[in-house]
Amino acid sequence: MIVIGFLFVVPLVWLVTASLDAQPTLAIKMPEVITLDNFAAVMKPDLLFLPLWNSVLLAGGTAIATVVLASLAAYPLSRYKMRVGKPFLYAVLFGTCLPITAIMVPVYSLFVQLNLIDSVGGTILFLTASALPIAIWMMKNFMDGVPVELEHAAWMDGAGSMRTLVQIVLPLMRPGIAVVFIFTFIQAWGNFFVPFVLLLSPDYQPAAVSIFNFFGSFGAVAYGQLAAYSIVYSLPVLGLYVLVQRGLGGPSALAGAVKG
Repeated sequence: MIVIGFLFVVPLVWLVTASLDAQPTLAIKMPEVITLDNFAAVMKPDLLFLPLWNSVLLAGGTAIATVVLASLAAYPLSRYKMRVGKPFLYAVLFGTCLPITAIMVPVYSLFVQLNLIDSVGGTILFLTASALPIAIWMMKNFMDGVPVELEHAAWMDGAGSMRTLVQIVLPLMRPGIAVVFIFTFIQAWGNFFVPFVLLLSPDYQPAAVSIFNFFGSFGAVAYGQLAAYSIVYSLPVLGLYVLVQRGLGGPSALAGAVKG
């Protein structure tokens, strides 16, 4: 654990020291002159704020769409015994193993035919499709933990399947929904390859692509600005994690739901 923790801490230490150093290098060292010029250099609308907003749109839209579709797909897989249930789950599991680079060529061709190149909505749809396999598996596992007796009681009162899902099941699995949402959001937030291929206009590119601007020609890298940009780039995800964790704190949503 100490070795693994050390491997994670070292890059973070470099980010902090390099972002405050007037002459940063790849070496981890205390800055001789502490400066905020690196942060000032990246605090530009076209370099930071617009890409961050694009990242919020892409990651947020992908996470919301994934949670909704994964919930609808996981509910029958969790509650009903179907002949196609296991084959479908194995097909979904196979989908999680496909490398994104292997399918980008046909996807790009499809996007060209559908006129979805340089479309934020089209990119969100593809990111959602690529996130759904693992999201369905996770959502089903969380949904299996909700007692089916609660749904039986709702059905006795005349509630339909959709109403039961929305008003009974989903509120009781808020922690699971939060896990799927954060997992999907982080995956989409840090995705470089898909937006780089499908979004051509700089006005639509997220921060994961915009950070590429700090890698110059012939191996030149603006280390200080890269470190400062990386720190600012990571703050929204950290803020989301803290916000969701505090909002879900406390006793379990299932506490007192059924008698043991």
